[in-house]
This record gives sequence, structure tokens and C-alpha cells, in this order.
Amino acid sequence: MREERGEKLQQLEALIGYRFVDRRLLERALTHRSFASEKTHRAVRHNEALEFLGDAVLGFLVSDWLLERYPELSEGKLSKLKAYLVSARNLEVHAQRLRLGEFLRLNRGEEKTGGRSKRTLLVDAFEALVAAIYLDGGIEAAKRFLREQFAQVMEQLDPDRTEFMDYKTTLQERLQAQGSPPPVYEVIDERGPAHDRVFHVRVKADGQVIAFGQGRTIKAAHQSAARMALEKLDRLVKTTSAAPKRKSRHNTR
Repeated sequence: MREERGEKLQQLEALIGYRFVDRRLLERALTHRSFASEKTHRAVRHNEALEFLGDAVLGFLVSDWLLERYPELSEGKLSKLKAYLVSARNLEVHAQRLRLGEFLRLNRGEEKTGGRSKRTLLVDAFEALVAAIYLDGGIEAAKRFLREQFAQVMEQLDPDRTEFMDYKTTLQERLQAQGSPPPVYEVIDERGPAHDRVFHVRVKADGQVIAFGQGRTIKAAHQSAARMALEKLDRLVKTTSAAPKRKSRHNTR
């Protein structure tokens, strides 16, 4: 069994282009809380702390790269580009490209509910992987990995055109995957003169307001509201998945 797992980790090392000195870090990055909590007979460390570190390392390296490429860009535009690059939607694409789902360690419950293809688990694993590479090989190793993974998407960035960040489509796809109807957008306010108008929008799902947004065009306001809704949904999913499950009072174990 250990030999088989070792071969799987070697496959992943080949996919990510990095060979670990301490492969235990890689194993931990791929271990979900559900798997660790199930192994009560021995201590197994899950990837949540690595995810926390990886998020910070990822943010730093992306910020550094953007400033290197666009030294004259405003802070606002840099922040928008960074938000897109480290968004759950984008990280999920990279995780799928590396086939991270195949290598995750999950309990039977997560397996049955399609855990290997869940966005939250894939994104968490990708961030944990960044942290594992950083801890094993230092910031330069993490930087090489990131730049190789993000090279294509970085080349496609256009700071003057942010409409490619299609949050509306992403939100609609997310809601449909949950069996909900498409979101509904409503303009609730317009402020400013005609040449400098700002539109305020709210977005509803199943009749409930889930987020607000604003922009200088209705389209931009829709995108803003959709982005806020996606961030809210991501936080909700992460909080739900991280919450410890209460044991049944009738559990005899």
C-alpha cells in the first residue's frame, strides 16, 4: 500500500515539476480534514494550516510578479488583477490541470459526495501545495512553480480590459450546479451626473438578496455584485466544510 502511494506521489511530482526532499509535506498538502479525523489510531496531519500559509505565499508571489510586469499600474488595477489570478475559479483550473483530485486523501463520506471534484477541496489543496513547496524548497522553488503554472494566464492579462473576468457566468454556473435558478440582478440606485453615473445593483438567488455591487455601467455593476456573491458563497462553503461535525448522542462507539 505504501509503495502504491509512493508511486502516486511520484506521478504528482512529475506533474508539478518539483521533487520533494521531505515528501511528508506533499502528503500533508493532499490530506483533507475528513481523512485525518477518521484515522483515530494514529496522528495524521491535514492540510488546513498549509492552506493558510499557501494563501499568503501565493498572494505575495502574484503581487510581486504583477508589480514586476506592470510597475506603472495603479494600486486599484493591480488589486483587481491579483484578485482574478488568486480567485477560486482560477485556482480550480490549475488544480484540475495538475489532476490534484486524483491524489487527495479523503474519507469515504467525501468520496461518495464527489469530493475529488469539489472546487473548495481542489483550491485548498492547490494553496496547500504552494505552501508545501515553499517549506520544502524555499521561496524560489515556490516562485518557479507558480510562474510555470500561471504563465499562460498571465500572458493573457490585459490591465485595460477586465471584462474577461466574467463573474456573472461563474455565479450562474455555481448556482445551477446547486440546483438553483439563475441569479436575478436589479438596479436599485443611480447616482451622479449623466457623464459620471454610478449604478448600484443587488443580486438575488431564489428570491433572496445575496450581494450588492456598483459600477460606472450597469454591466460593471452586475459583475461587481456577482463577484461579491461568489466570495460570499466561497466563505460559506469553506466555513461549512471546516466546521467540526457533532457526534450523535446515540453513538455507542
